[in-house]
Amino acid sequence: MTKLSVNLNKVATLRNTRNIGIPSVINAAKICTKAGTHGITVHPRPDQRHIKPSDVYELTEILTVEFNIEGNPFTGGYFLDLARKIKPTQCTLVPDEPDALTSNHGWDLSEHGKRLEPIIQELKDLGIRVSLFMDADISKIQLAKEIGADRIELYTEPYARAFRNGNAKLELQQYALAAKKAQQVGLGVNAGHDLNLQNLGKFLKSIPGILEVSIGHALISDALELGLFEAVKQYLVVLS
Repeated sequence: MTKLSVNLNKVATLRNTRNIGIPSVINAAKICTKAGTHGITVHPRPDQRHIKPSDVYELTEILTVEFNIEGNPFTGGYFLDLARKIKPTQCTLVPDEPDALTSNHGWDLSEHGKRLEPIIQELKDLGIRVSLFMDADISKIQLAKEIGADRIELYTEPYARAFRNGNAKLELQQYALAAKKAQQVGLGVNAGHDLNLQNLGKFLKSIPGILEVSIGHALISDALELGLFEAVKQYLVVLS
């Protein structure tokens, strides 16, 4: 079964519009865990637009499921300092710029691979599993293995966009090839970005062996109608 990691960024985004502490990221994590999620994901950006360092530390104290922290290791020492202190289950390294609205592309390892290699090794020495956010480009997968990554996370927004337009077949073929290549060279494969209740099942049926999906925006949006507990349950049904 593919595991679900719920991204809580949007809970923190809503909380940060007021200074009264609600909705609570910690309570949301507890509800997701009670509903059966396998993990919690956060992306503590330098501008603290959603997740704050205090959230990361508090989550570390209460989580009983896997903790995945996303971030760009080259935007100051902020992300890496957190990883070193709390030692999450997994770090997903993402090449987003500080002012990016959201993550919108994978790593170009021909340019950044050598810079990433010692960071990956340091994180692994701390006992942290390392995943690299990657486009579904088969030519770049081998480099992820060579610089020491344990997994890749396929950036799925192009698939989600094609699904909305009713022409996802070619995109799915590309993702299947990228996933197969990763698995052949010994990399685990995660996926995430704009996956939702409508497009997730088709993706998983077409791309075998996905270990984990990280879902935030769609799941939290569904929770406005379904409730957070029920939203998590419905995603778990699709994953099973």
